[in-house]
Amino acid sequence: MPSMTVRLLPGISALCGDYDDFILDLWGVVHDGVTPYPGAVDCLRKLSEAGKGVVMLSNAPRRAQTVIERMAEMGIGRALYDHVVSSGELAYEALKLRDDPWHARLGRKCLHVGPARDTGILEGLDLEMVSAPEEAGFVLNTGPWRDEERREDYDRVLELCAGRGLAMVCANPDLEVIRGGKRIICAGTLAAHYETLGGDVYYHGKPHAPAYEACLALIGAAGEGDGPRVLVVGDTLRTDIAGAEAAGLDSVLVTSGIHAEELGLDFAERPDPARLTEICEREGHLPVAAIPTFIW
Repeated sequence: MPSMTVRLLPGISALCGDYDDFILDLWGVVHDGVTPYPGAVDCLRKLSEAGKGVVMLSNAPRRAQTVIERMAEMGIGRALYDHVVSSGELAYEALKLRDDPWHARLGRKCLHVGPARDTGILEGLDLEMVSAPEEAGFVLNTGPWRDEERREDYDRVLELCAGRGLAMVCANPDLEVIRGGKRIICAGTLAAHYETLGGDVYYHGKPHAPAYEACLALIGAAGEGDGPRVLVVGDTLRTDIAGAEAAGLDSVLVTSGIHAEELGLDFAERPDPARLTEICEREGHLPVAAIPTFIW
């Protein structure tokens, strides 16, 4: 990737006129898992007033309707966006339809590695839930039970599953998120370790192509060509920005999200351009611009 400085902008309004539709990450951009970020709801309102289409693309391991309900509880009203695509919804559809060879070969006995709050992803599926690896046909991974848990807390069950050759459906590729200011691991961390044990993992969500294809289908756009102009906004280079690049879409990095600590930033603080560019080049993903927070 050629060396160049990432353009820093104060907010989304500087780019609003260049795009027709926006694909927005939720956690790290619109909210922190507990409450909306300052200015985020106002920014959504202004995008709506400008006639822009908005799709929320989340790596939440939950059905889209559950994500909608949780946003409403936070004060993010349904009128502020058009659609929601969640990694949990994508996993649910794949397990329901089984119209590809990978999912078609899975058994019906499922070991769920994850908290009880994520079991909504299983409702309506013809699955038998089991409690031990030796009873399972495959593993559904939605992430740790508690915020304070570490990957090592799951090593034993993952080793047992890998030893039995169980395939894993990962319903959240994120390695970590920041909930209410605290960094916690996600299902992607468990899945990445499972692969080192020889486990076979199928990831649903960003940065993988089907997540963006689902968004573009709702928008009615193609990533390239004469379709509507689409901008992806996210806070993580390895998922949001990488996924946008692979889909042929422009992207903007929110620097107060997952990379804030690496950049040495307090919330809403403007990053050092040279440091930001260095990190982007090291990761191999370069957004068209960066903004401190998702504000107008």
